[in-house]
Amino acid sequence: MISTRIWKLKRYGRFIPDSKETGVTPWKVLEAKDNKPEIVLTIVESGHLLVLQGQESLDTIPLLCGSDSIKVHQKSDNLMIRFIVKGESRMIRMQFDGCSMAEAINECSSAVEKLMEYIPVTTQDYAPPQPNQPPAAVPAPAVQTCQEKAVGVKPGVVRGTVSIKRLTQHCLGDTAVTLPRVYQHSSFGQGDLEHFLRVCLLDPTFYGFVEKVEGELRKLVEE
Repeated sequence: MISTRIWKLKRYGRFIPDSKETGVTPWKVLEAKDNKPEIVLTIVESGHLLVLQGQESLDTIPLLCGSDSIKVHQKSDNLMIRFIVKGESRMIRMQFDGCSMAEAINECSSAVEKLMEYIPVTTQDYAPPQPNQPPAAVPAPAVQTCQEKAVGVKPGVVRGTVSIKRLTQHCLGDTAVTLPRVYQHSSFGQGDLEHFLRVCLLDPTFYGFVEKVEGELRKLVEE
């Protein structure tokens, strides 16, 4: 049985659309308290991010809908997620729990590493001010994508967005890489795929079609 990692949250906030017009607070915030169930985040293998409090589901976010529909940003021990569900734009924010700031940041970074298997994540490094240093002199935090950080950590594993050229090289077998999970899902069932391939192989024109596809892929690599 596959175990699913769970991260404890200190706070969970959901942005309320049209809050200015209604005069209510823009964010609805829930905090972890002793008299209430824990607020937790988990990412299941089907490609969904779940935020739960006890038996209640606070949010369910599909991660395989493409980078245009979901944006994730990490800052310190916080995750900000903007996503679109049924044409409606939504935004949530989560602060991770920990015995110290360092532990909370580590927990957040651990969740980001898992998220990177599905989608790109941007991050803003935490840089606490030095003693006796005025706020204006604090260096601006470096902003970079997590996949840029991961370059060289695990050779052969692609994180985040993949270029057309690299996808083409992978299809042609020119490079041996492990693509993000979003590229590993197929709409074909195992039996359906086998039947489809048998039909293609029995078609005399199929081999010429394959050669033309390979030729076009080679052109893409050379661009």
